[in-house]
Amino acid sequence: MSWFRRRKREEEAPPPEAAAPEARVEQEQARQEPPGAERRPARRRRGSRGGRGRKKKTEAAEVESPKPAKEKGEQPKQRTRAPAKKAPPTARKAPSGGARSAAPEIKKEILVSVEVGEQTVAVLEDGKPAEVYLGRPERRSIAGNIYKGVVDNVLPGMEASFVDIGLGKNGFLYVDEIVVPELEGKRHGKRIQELISRGQEVLVQAVKDPMGTKGARLTTEISLPGRFVVYTPYGDGIGVSRRLEDDERERLKKICKGLELPEGGLIVRTAAENASEEELAGDLKLLLKLWATIRGRAARTAPPALVYQEAELPLRIVRDLFIRDFKRVVVDHERTYRKIVGYLRRTSPELAARVERYTGKEPLLEKSGVREAVYSTLSRRVDLPSGGYLIFDYAEAFTVIDVNTGRFVGGRGKSSNARLEDTITKNNLEAVAEVVRQLRLRDIGGIIVIDFIDMANPKNRELVEDALNSELARDRTKTYVVEISPLGLVEMTRQNVTDGPREILTVSCPTCDGDGIIVSAETNAVEAERKLRRHIATSRADAFLVELHSDVAAILIGPGGARLEELEKETGRRFAFKTKKSFRLDRFQILAEGKVSEIEGLSPKVEVKPKARAKGAAPMPLTVALDEAVLEDVEEAPVAEPVAEPSLDGDRPAEEKPKKKTRRGTRGGRGRKKKAAAAVASDAPPAEADEPAEVVAPAPEPSADGAGPAEEKPKKKTRRGTRGGRRRKKKTADGAGSEPIATPEEAG
Repeated sequence: MSWFRRRKREEEAPPPEAAAPEARVEQEQARQEPPGAERRPARRRRGSRGGRGRKKKTEAAEVESPKPAKEKGEQPKQRTRAPAKKAPPTARKAPSGGARSAAPEIKKEILVSVEVGEQTVAVLEDGKPAEVYLGRPERRSIAGNIYKGVVDNVLPGMEASFVDIGLGKNGFLYVDEIVVPELEGKRHGKRIQELISRGQEVLVQAVKDPMGTKGARLTTEISLPGRFVVYTPYGDGIGVSRRLEDDERERLKKICKGLELPEGGLIVRTAAENASEEELAGDLKLLLKLWATIRGRAARTAPPALVYQEAELPLRIVRDLFIRDFKRVVVDHERTYRKIVGYLRRTSPELAARVERYTGKEPLLEKSGVREAVYSTLSRRVDLPSGGYLIFDYAEAFTVIDVNTGRFVGGRGKSSNARLEDTITKNNLEAVAEVVRQLRLRDIGGIIVIDFIDMANPKNRELVEDALNSELARDRTKTYVVEISPLGLVEMTRQNVTDGPREILTVSCPTCDGDGIIVSAETNAVEAERKLRRHIATSRADAFLVELHSDVAAILIGPGGARLEELEKETGRRFAFKTKKSFRLDRFQILAEGKVSEIEGLSPKVEVKPKARAKGAAPMPLTVALDEAVLEDVEEAPVAEPVAEPSLDGDRPAEEKPKKKTRRGTRGGRGRKKKAAAAVASDAPPAEADEPAEVVAPAPEPSADGAGPAEEKPKKKTRRGTRGGRRRKKKTADGAGSEPIATPEEAG
């Protein structure tokens, strides 16, 4: 098949004029290649991503021949890949404990605002809110609290137990969290029913707040956090935060080994960076004293009861976050300001001078934009600087973040060399920074799936991964990230401890129960009609008063009442509605039922008489309202001819009763006769309309000389249209139409 490949290459080869720039590029590249380097044949690629045999140019080739590089689109691609080579080597290790110095230097501040109903602590990075913590008296976090509880139930199938700690819901205690001294060494290879039993009293600590239908997560491994260290009474060994540099970690570990620790273990916090031995020893002394107090209180308290409660939100955040890389802490509440300053003077005197008291007239959080940022967390959409946007969707078990380009389409100019891949990569890099910021600002935890726009180049995917890991290095919450899949998805987990701003500020919608959708008004109208029919089947009432939403009632009644009238005609019942705009759309209640006269808002059907009706004709009820223009083209239903009654003398039939004429419109019908003044005065009955061309005359009257009946002219018929009516006079052969056609009686 070599001849086939050679022929195919010859057919695909570009013409000499088109290949000239590529030849120059190949010559420049050949100068940079070593003598023994393998040369691949040049291949033409019409797309924008490059071909299989495409050679990558070195930096020297770009300098010597910038013009061909611009024509081939190589220069933008080099600029896109360049940051990947310059990415810090520790960026990927940040989630698993890389050095804190890997994160770029930024300005950090803490703002504390205290009100009667809410406490707010915001962390600002470069003047923008990065983290917000909300605390309310009725929703105070229990994470860190220590309880003396009673085991309520043990579930061997789940290897867990439920403990009553005095809250509305029992706490959840897993088998691996049972580490009290008397059980130490027994849990390995043991089942939970061998470690704990129902009715047993246990001292537990809340690890996670109750969320949704789940109770608090509990553990028996008690830990007491301090300013620099965390004391674990039932633990052992010494650990140091991995966010610190290796040299600093070794120094702190050496200091802790020389401290007097009667029992338990120690964990050195990030805030202990550059701390002295006296500061660590003083912090440990306070924690040991606190633990002795907790044990004594637990021995005297009957379960279930709260033994130790964590500090208030402002003091807790300052204790955990305020370290030497923070510029200042601003507090707008006097009592809270004194608490924070007093605590720092006892633990970190050099940091107490960085606490400021805010006395401005404008609210602190509104001035800094924190309040606006808090309420922005309720929105699903977040816009990016270049025109793209993010969409946040929340489920019970995980959160989905979708990245979209939106209005961002890359370079618009004719001289722009940006390709689709470059546009997508730039949009994804912008999304990375905003995604991490929103994760921290909204305090999203659990499983998180980020749907980046698909990138064909593996190096671009690696570039986005490095940027994501670098941004997550700033987040103090534990995270675990899986690499980008071929579909552009990133799966990650983030520790979920307490409710975020979204959960604190909102409640589930009472109408949709948090689903975000409700049944439409049209669907509720159809359902209301079905309920009416089901109720009618078991009721003997003639009329009903129903309570509905205004929009649902309007749809059920229909335009001009046509839909309701059709329903009443089918069911033979009458309906009235009481409506309000404030009702729920699915509101349906029958307020009253009975006779038509007993129902408010109903009146008997009005029988509408025709505008000009013949004397003696019975009225017909108006049942359907049609447009007058349509009515003109509707043929009237045939009317049965009444039976003639014999007269007294037997010569001719007695005077027949006129047929009933109905007209629903207002213009009159085809066969309608206009009464003359004389006809109205004499009360002459109307002529019959059996045949279109016939005009029935009234009974003859005797003449003055007795010779015979006097000839009477028929009544004049009129027609407003142009086609003529049934009573129209037919012209004779000579064109005269002054005389009517004789009736059968006159002809005889």
